[in-house]
Amino acid sequence: MGLGVRLTIASATVAALMVPFMLLLVVARMPLNELDAGVARRLHAYAQANPDVTNALIVWTDAFGPLSWRVAVVLLAIWLVRRGARRMALWAVTTMAVGGLLGALMKIIVDRARPDLPDPVALAEGDSFPSGHALNVTLGAGVIVLTALPLLRPRARAAAWAIAWFLVVTVACTRVALGVHYVSDVVAGVMLGVAVIAATVAGFERWRRAGSPPPPADRLDADQSSARRS
Repeated sequence: MGLGVRLTIASATVAALMVPFMLLLVVARMPLNELDAGVARRLHAYAQANPDVTNALIVWTDAFGPLSWRVAVVLLAIWLVRRGARRMALWAVTTMAVGGLLGALMKIIVDRARPDLPDPVALAEGDSFPSGHALNVTLGAGVIVLTALPLLRPRARAAAWAIAWFLVVTVACTRVALGVHYVSDVVAGVMLGVAVIAATVAGFERWRRAGSPPPPADRLDADQSSARRS
């Protein structure tokens, strides 16, 4: 079975599991909606009272927004292709594309309005659930770290994961603090991102290990390990 079929099956499985869960999260768990509204009001009041902090949040959320991560992963894929790791490059691009499509589909299905706050400090278009910023920072940071891991020593790997999660958490927090998302929106975005990465990694590994052995040009891990030792 080819990569496209495997990734399609894995992604469809993730969607089948995640969509009902997220729908239940929004529709059935009303106390969580109250929590969402309360947090949004408090953070909005803080943002109004601290314009300098608000400006910094806007810069941060724009710098690490969806477009930035998509460009970064495309550049990573180009580098991988030049290294001869075409399968890894395809995995990276596919992960971002599948995650983005699932996020857009869930926005349509859930159709949740963004927070309606007086005198908003920031505005955003489209539906609220899940957060596209939270989803894309999770996908982008995850793809980059997973690709870089074979090049890194154990301590550096831990640092890379720490930085990735720092970016995920801070970008997610900016969306709530700026009043354009609820807490459950950003949590859902992160969860969906992790699920998509897990599914595409599983599909990629099964495809890469199918047959005996994979072409040398696609053995990125071995190439990167050799480069590190040298």
